[in-house]
Amino acid sequence: MQVWPGQSYPLGATYDGVGTNFAVFSESADRIELCLLAADGSETAVELRETDAFVRHAYLPGVQPGQRYGFRVHGPYDPARGRRHNSAKLLLDPYAKAMSGTIDWDESVYGYHFGTPERRNDLDSATHTMHSVVINPYFDWDNDRPPRTEYHRSVLYEAHVKGLTMLHPGIPEEIRGTYAALAHPALIEHLAKLGITAIELMPVHQFVRDHRLRDLGLTNYWGYNTIGFFAPHGSYSSVGDRGQQVQEFKSMVKALHAAGIEVILDVVYNHTAEGNHLGPTLSMRGLDNASYYRLAADRRYYMDTTGTGNSLLMRSPHVLQLIMDSLRYWVTEMHVDGFRFDLAATLARQFHEVDRLSSFFDLVQQDPVVSQAKLIAEPWDVGEGGYQVGNFPPLWTEWNGMYRDTVRDLWRGENATLAEFGSRLTGSSDLYQDDGRRPIASINFVTCHDGFTLRDLVSYNDKHNEANGEQSRDGESFNRSWNCGAEGESEDPAVLELRARQQRNFIATLLLSQGVPMLSHGDEVGRTQHGNNNAYCQDNELSWVSWPKESQLLEFTQGMVWLRRNHPVFRRRRFFHGRPVSGTHEGLTDIAWFTPGGEEMTEQDWGASYAKSLTVFLNGSAISEPDRRGGTITDDSFLLMFNAHYESLQFTVPAGHGEQWQVVVDTTLATLPTPGSGLRVKAGDGLWLADRSLLVLRRPA
Repeated sequence: MQVWPGQSYPLGATYDGVGTNFAVFSESADRIELCLLAADGSETAVELRETDAFVRHAYLPGVQPGQRYGFRVHGPYDPARGRRHNSAKLLLDPYAKAMSGTIDWDESVYGYHFGTPERRNDLDSATHTMHSVVINPYFDWDNDRPPRTEYHRSVLYEAHVKGLTMLHPGIPEEIRGTYAALAHPALIEHLAKLGITAIELMPVHQFVRDHRLRDLGLTNYWGYNTIGFFAPHGSYSSVGDRGQQVQEFKSMVKALHAAGIEVILDVVYNHTAEGNHLGPTLSMRGLDNASYYRLAADRRYYMDTTGTGNSLLMRSPHVLQLIMDSLRYWVTEMHVDGFRFDLAATLARQFHEVDRLSSFFDLVQQDPVVSQAKLIAEPWDVGEGGYQVGNFPPLWTEWNGMYRDTVRDLWRGENATLAEFGSRLTGSSDLYQDDGRRPIASINFVTCHDGFTLRDLVSYNDKHNEANGEQSRDGESFNRSWNCGAEGESEDPAVLELRARQQRNFIATLLLSQGVPMLSHGDEVGRTQHGNNNAYCQDNELSWVSWPKESQLLEFTQGMVWLRRNHPVFRRRRFFHGRPVSGTHEGLTDIAWFTPGGEEMTEQDWGASYAKSLTVFLNGSAISEPDRRGGTITDDSFLLMFNAHYESLQFTVPAGHGEQWQVVVDTTLATLPTPGSGLRVKAGDGLWLADRSLLVLRRPA
């Protein structure tokens, strides 16, 4: 076999049409062998002799896409000093663009012997682990263009590749649960009719099924256990895992883009699947443990701010390069439109504290590619000081956990003050305005993958996670949920009617709020997990979306999404002023707040802990931001009447803010009124709102 010197950049395996360049980083290794795997499992070893700045490299003419490979690293095995090299372990390439096979959790994939963790394990792991794959990088993107939907026009839809498509009746069975299923016209039609502008996919980076879950007969369904930051998860491919998953993923993105739908990836750069000191040796641990992971003072052990056993060392330039290279790859080569960063507070930890100006954020800010993608933070981790909602840099948006908690509390009748609710409804200026951000910094959500589904939120007071094998000790115990009078499934018509109304209340509130709304897949059709609020290990019908033939909730949700999309007053780019806006007629403020009796809210009204009802006036003639060409944006005006009280209340239409109004949303009804058919009222009229209900009235511009 010919072996040429090759190049130290780019890292990973790079096929150029003739051969493949291999490059891998390790500062602590004595020597590294590239091992090419044949169909019969035999290996051809090539020592990487060329070294530049601790990157070993070689170019092999004739090595083609589909070739499986791994690395064997020779060097010190001294856990007390943070060194864990062991050439008996065939290691995955951290830069591999595809990975093949699965890990069977044989003892050989560990660096120690079971029962005696201090004793080195020299069993060969090659036939028991996954393998890196050389891919064909060429793909006909044709005229693919990113939709580049502005945040204020965006409606996000969090989804799981398999869970969303596995039971969809319009998708052929042989491709369900795959990237090809997401690209199927039946699924795209559903998203388009719903008004979705971006699908936020739960982890699709190559991940690992945990050893513990395998022993329990469960699986890592959610995928927050990454081992390959460049590789699309192989089991989501309908045609194979020898590089075919890359082509299929690109085809999916191309199809979604053609429908005007962006693709956002939920990414897990805070830890890897190698776990703590008792975890397997799969990749980075064997390559250069101390350069990749945050080690404790006793270097046998790992710092863990993620609850998963390890955390990547964010002050290491090689870790930062790995993450930035990965992000750029997914944007430039895979054409994705943005990222949601799991436990993003961990990415800000350079030493111990969460540092808002950490190196990672500096690199993102100045990167010409990554800085232009949508960047969404899950702004917390499990470490000290890890709850950082509102504290990310101006370039970022955030999952707003405070929005979720406040809206849940309001509609279940607990704890939320009207002042807190008012702030969340109008974009959370208390969190984002001081650092120059705008309402779009707030990704608003009521439910997501982690916790109850929307239907379960109104059907269960307590979690029911028995299927997870931990006696329901796992999962959040404080869910801010309310079962509407009966725990779990019920046949009581009154309970069912209230639950349906509450679901409509949550959906309507979400889509009437300033900021960026995010729906959780299946909530629009009443998906249930039967009270399981931590279905991370349930790859079955418990967590898959079941698709009813008809759904009034779907029709209601579609109507609310399109009401939002058609009216810019619900998706302002700037915060409300609360005062008259120059150049608008009538001298009315851009927003006004009223008691149910139609009187303007006082300081006392805002602070009343018992108050659960109010009216909000949104002035469509006082939108302060201009359109793209600098022109004035004018819209209809709206009154939002919220009655979260447990009894019906009479509301008065406020005087002086418009004479003629028509009801366009009534959450006591299963669907929205047809255009022009809603009840017409005048200023000063009284309207009875049922307990726990919401009305929206429109006044034409």
